[in-house]
Amino acid sequence: MKDWDFRGFSMELLRLFCVLVLCFTLCANGVDVNVTKRPRPKIVNIGAFFTFNSTIGRVASVAIHTALDDVNADPSVLKGSKLVVDTQDTQCNGFIGVVEAFQFMEADIVAVVGPQCSMIAHTISHVANELQVPLLSFGATDPALSTLQFPFFIRTTQSDLFQMQAVAEIVSYYQWKEVIAIFVDDEYGRNGVSALGDKLAERRSKISFKAALPPEPNRSDVTDLLIKVALMESRVLVLHANPTVSLIVFSVANYLQMMSNGYVWIATDSLTALLDSRAPLSAQIMESMQGVIALRQHTADSKKKSELVARWSGLVKNQTGDNFHINSYGFYAYDTVWILARALDAFFNDGGIVSFSNDSRLRDIQEGNLNLQAMSVFDGGKLLLDKIRQTNMSGVIGSIQFDSNGYLIHPAYDIINVVGTGFRMVGYWSNYSGLSIVPPETLYSKPPNRSSVNQQLHSVIWPGETITKPRGWVFPNNGKELRIGVPNRASYQEFVSEEPHAGTIKGYCIDVFVAAVNLLPYPVPYRFIPFGNGHQNPSYTELVNKIITNEFDGVVGDIAIVTNRTRIVDFTQPYIESGLVVVAPVKKQHSSPWAFLRPFSIEMWCVTGLFFLFVGVVVWILEHRNNDEFRGPPRKQLVTIFWFSFSTLFFAHRENTVSTLGRAVLIIWLFVVLIIQSSYTASLTSILTVQQLSSPIKGIDTLMASNEPIGFQVGSFAENYLTEELNIPRSRLKALGSPSEYAHALELGPSNGGVVAVVDERPYVEDFLSTQCGYTIVGSEFTKSGWGFAFPRDSPLAIDMSTAILALSENGDLQKIHDKWLTRGACSSTTDELDSNRLNLSSFWGLFLICGIACFIALLVYLVQMVRQFIRHSVGEEISSSERGSTRSGRSLHRFLSFVDDREEDVKNRSRTRQLQMSARNGSEVES
Repeated sequence: MKDWDFRGFSMELLRLFCVLVLCFTLCANGVDVNVTKRPRPKIVNIGAFFTFNSTIGRVASVAIHTALDDVNADPSVLKGSKLVVDTQDTQCNGFIGVVEAFQFMEADIVAVVGPQCSMIAHTISHVANELQVPLLSFGATDPALSTLQFPFFIRTTQSDLFQMQAVAEIVSYYQWKEVIAIFVDDEYGRNGVSALGDKLAERRSKISFKAALPPEPNRSDVTDLLIKVALMESRVLVLHANPTVSLIVFSVANYLQMMSNGYVWIATDSLTALLDSRAPLSAQIMESMQGVIALRQHTADSKKKSELVARWSGLVKNQTGDNFHINSYGFYAYDTVWILARALDAFFNDGGIVSFSNDSRLRDIQEGNLNLQAMSVFDGGKLLLDKIRQTNMSGVIGSIQFDSNGYLIHPAYDIINVVGTGFRMVGYWSNYSGLSIVPPETLYSKPPNRSSVNQQLHSVIWPGETITKPRGWVFPNNGKELRIGVPNRASYQEFVSEEPHAGTIKGYCIDVFVAAVNLLPYPVPYRFIPFGNGHQNPSYTELVNKIITNEFDGVVGDIAIVTNRTRIVDFTQPYIESGLVVVAPVKKQHSSPWAFLRPFSIEMWCVTGLFFLFVGVVVWILEHRNNDEFRGPPRKQLVTIFWFSFSTLFFAHRENTVSTLGRAVLIIWLFVVLIIQSSYTASLTSILTVQQLSSPIKGIDTLMASNEPIGFQVGSFAENYLTEELNIPRSRLKALGSPSEYAHALELGPSNGGVVAVVDERPYVEDFLSTQCGYTIVGSEFTKSGWGFAFPRDSPLAIDMSTAILALSENGDLQKIHDKWLTRGACSSTTDELDSNRLNLSSFWGLFLICGIACFIALLVYLVQMVRQFIRHSVGEEISSSERGSTRSGRSLHRFLSFVDDREEDVKNRSRTRQLQMSARNGSEVES
């Protein structure tokens, strides 16, 4: 039984081994064990859509046929299959394009190279989706052609989405805020300009006017449009049109002198396609586009590119008999054929077959005379589409791959400047690194850096043959006046007001505006439009909002620059400082019997007193041995220290200092006393004379802590600031319309229906206090702002007006206007703060530090001198052995202190006596 089982098991293993050997043998010979490999077709039919008689179409035709020949000549690509192309001239006409698309689909083609025009691509992409025939377009750059809507549309060139991003970054690089877009009103033009508007908006710029041309404009159409453009404000013009229309536009612009100094022209890549393929153009054509910036799809330098360029002239001559050069669209058309060939090779390797089937939905349609049954669905369309999306090859344009959105990777553009009879390169743009002066492919190996510092372009020669960057705008020469809104004030008419009968506007703010406008390098027509009834101050928030609703082109007046307003409009440089302050009534303050203590703080009094005593002690130590005036009984010496210290306050000390150290300390101390005495005198004088006014309100903090009513000016932003920022209940606020109402409300006080204080802007308060002497500013200014003129967001006029206001400030005219209207009266001195700040220790600690260091150094030097003298004095004395025990240090300290306390003259006398005695003793010993 065991032997039989073993033999059966061995037979099964042998059979399995034979099967595995057979499978490996078949696989090694290229035989699919599951699927029989089908032979490749001898002929593979493809189509090509483009406009034969166009700048791009002529180049594309040669490029496509050249690529077709190169593919068919390379046996490693399709391995026996031959690509055959059927070309159709669409003439960039939607109707003809649709008709030819139907004819193509009757011929059972597997893919289409094209179309060239975006308009036709929109139409036939629906047909391609239904019949599953991939469209590989080398020229349809419309960003609205989405792979989500048209999955069988493959863009083998760059999308205008990236070109418009490049244009927007150029506009941002030169700090222009508005552009005018000139375009042909079709899918290509409209959608490209729409993408430009989105990209500009991301950089806080915008298209101020969209100048649309009909699809086939004549010279008259272009002239009418450019005349309208010339009357507008922006001088940055972006042209997005085909080469034929572009030439007409530049010719008319040159005739209208729109290619002169101050203009900026940015053209998209259709212009460079013309310049590349037909260069050199005639002198007349080149003269009409001098200074233009144009973009060109970037193609990296490579060996394949150089070889194609080298044999291009021969190819053109053989195929067309004409003479034109290759442009960027020709490179992309050439690589498009290779993309398709590589994809077909992968398609066949994956078992794909060329077969077609009827569309079931077409059978249900009543055909009439249409031969709809002839159109078939390409069964392998989805597989071929996948192979195209998976392309990873190197072509004449460089590395070719598609990202997840169907775009070619690394979109990039050359930026050229039309000059003379040709053009010059000024830089590059890439989606990876932005603007640069080095080719994009050199930056791909580095980390992306889009910082503003790394955005660079070479200098540009602008229209008018200038290298100075154009401002990008002028005041529009369309005969329209700026509508300038001004507040029709009922109070403080020195700032701005309307003459009741003459109807003219005058005031401080008006004079500043007029003076600034006169400094502008261009004329600015304007008219003032009063806002308000003149009986009550208008709401300044509503006045500024009129700019948003386009009722006013600007607002001039006493307009405070506050955060909420800066979010909706642009302000000029402030022409006067402002800020909220508190005005309160003041009363005479009776002098206190202790007023003489107010100049110094408590810390200051204490430190000053201690230093008087400290300096007295230091001087006593330094003078004690040499100066009899600092000697005597302890009581007398103590009195001397106190007397000497405090008498220096009045420089009335009678004691003379004889030591060098004592005199040095005294000189420094007398300097400190002089400063302290002068400061004290000045502060006390101010307290007893100027500062004799008082108020229970000390500033905004006092108002916030109380529940008393507060006044504010009608129309001022102070109301919103107090309620929204300081959280003061609106019920506590009382609107006041004039300086007389200010005075009346403050006089009544909170208990009689008035207010405890008024919160208003400093310029108004200073004008109020120039005639009202019973009130003053209390506390400090608790907001910092200014007044400016308001204009729409991103208005270039706001920038130029700011420059003019700065010029007025520098040349003194702004101060003259201020003095003319806002000269302050006799009560202006009351605007000083009520409470004078006491003199604190922080203001004098430097003086005390210097004095303290001087005293310490003097004591240290004195101590060193005393030690040295004591040592010399002790050497000559005989010390008994009983004094050398443990008590020596204590006895020595006592002797040192006694030595220091003795008069220096007595010490010297004892020393001389001891020396005489020792000499006499030595003489006696010698005689004996």
